Amino acid sequence: MESYYTLVLLAGILVAFVLMVLIAADHNFFEGEIPPDADQPAKLRFYHRLYTLMEILAKTLNHLGVVEEHTLIRLIMDGLPACWDSQLSIKDLHFDGVPVRIYLPRNPSASKRRGVIFIHGGCGIFGSFRSYERICRYIARKSDSVVVSVGYHLAPEHTYPAQTLECLAATVHFLKTAETYGVDPARVVVCGDSVGGTFTASVCQELGHRTDIPKIRAQVLIYPFLQALNFNLPSHQKNAAVAFLSRQRTVHFILKYLKKDCSLKEQILAGSHVPESTNLNYRKWINPDLIPDVFKLGYKPPLPALFSPRVHEEVPELLEPRFSPLLAEDAVVCGLPDTCIVTCEHDVLRDEGLLYKKRLEDNNVRVTWHHMEKGFHGVVAFFGYGIFSFPSSSTIMNHIVDFIKGY
Repeated sequence: MESYYTLVLLAGILVAFVLMVLIAADHNFFEGEIPPDADQPAKLRFYHRLYTLMEILAKTLNHLGVVEEHTLIRLIMDGLPACWDSQLSIKDLHFDGVPVRIYLPRNPSASKRRGVIFIHGGCGIFGSFRSYERICRYIARKSDSVVVSVGYHLAPEHTYPAQTLECLAATVHFLKTAETYGVDPARVVVCGDSVGGTFTASVCQELGHRTDIPKIRAQVLIYPFLQALNFNLPSHQKNAAVAFLSRQRTVHFILKYLKKDCSLKEQILAGSHVPESTNLNYRKWINPDLIPDVFKLGYKPPLPALFSPRVHEEVPELLEPRFSPLLAEDAVVCGLPDTCIVTCEHDVLRDEGLLYKKRLEDNNVRVTWHHMEKGFHGVVAFFGYGIFSFPSSSTIMNHIVDFIKGY
């Protein structure tokens, strides 16, 4: 009976979507720019409209008391279930109490395999095993690796820093027990996209100098979120209204994730949460002058923000290295493993990847960098859906697999 009501709800949602698309098709109320040089702009525009309608529907049903906004968005973003995979053995387990899904290649191996810990994105609010199923399967098959997908508990039900701590706990558990799964503990790579890249960077920073467990061999950061100090970098200006993750939406999701008052958004965007002494201290690492000139076309330095002690006290988490890994000290950064960073041109977070790349290189950490000139934030999430995917999705995944195979 429960499944029947679920089907009825989904059918109702689908009908509502169709009606809303038909009603809205000729109206100019969709926010978000579609860059003409982005990957398949017509397809991107269609997906962005669906996403916008999904948000409107979720908010409407939330106001009506039918279902919570984030619950409905999670359900839709999970996507279609993947078919059975004959090449992989897939198991749902718990590592130190944290849900994980492990993908083990069925074909025998002459030696221990490498391991890949995958930490999904979704602003810490969305995402699941299912929404990243195709990505994890592809990595396991193509790199012949044992992949562990971390199913950390989501906000707002589980408050920050629960997500980072669960990713850390699952990683430590796997490093200690890797051989149980046929993995060489000296060949473990941690990988994540968007906020999953944040968690990846944080985990690697926390474990960099530990001597009681095997060292992480490498990390992969796919368009990561790395700092909440400055939301006026060149990529924030250039992509302020870009589809899916605009500058406004970025801070909105940050505040939702931290369970803070969303009315603080404009002040945080202006930089009022950062004391002048803190700005001066971190200019050596977070500064438009450190961005290559090719990425600063049209950039205009913003007016200085008026510091607000009240806003600063409301969101102290924004300036913690655990939340903003770019703020970690050099003594931490120099202990990081080999790194692959993927940035996208049409992404508000582009410059955070560029700045982290420079910091790592300045601290003699080996960096492999791939920049997707047609890419946009979230493009990897479309991977594995055939004609419904984007060329950049496959390009990024193949770069990641090639990097992983080097370890």
